[in-house]
Amino acid sequence: MNPIFQFSNVVVVGEGQIGVILKTWQHPKEGYNYDVYVRSSNSITNYKESKIKHFIYSKYLAEDELEFYH
Repeated sequence: MNPIFQFSNVVVVGEGQIGVILKTWQHPKEGYNYDVYVRSSNSITNYKESKIKHFIYSKYLAEDELEFYH
């Protein structure tokens, strides 16, 4: 079985914090773990695959985002 996440994937961990996948570790009995850089805490933390959720990007900018990027 392959890992769900790859290097540089933006993810949600912990209490709704945004992070970036840095490294994938495979353990024979535990499955995959990931080192995730969490900007809000300025730290790298290891999470089990089951504790990570994909951060979903919208295909289009919201109305207030449009104003910011113009």
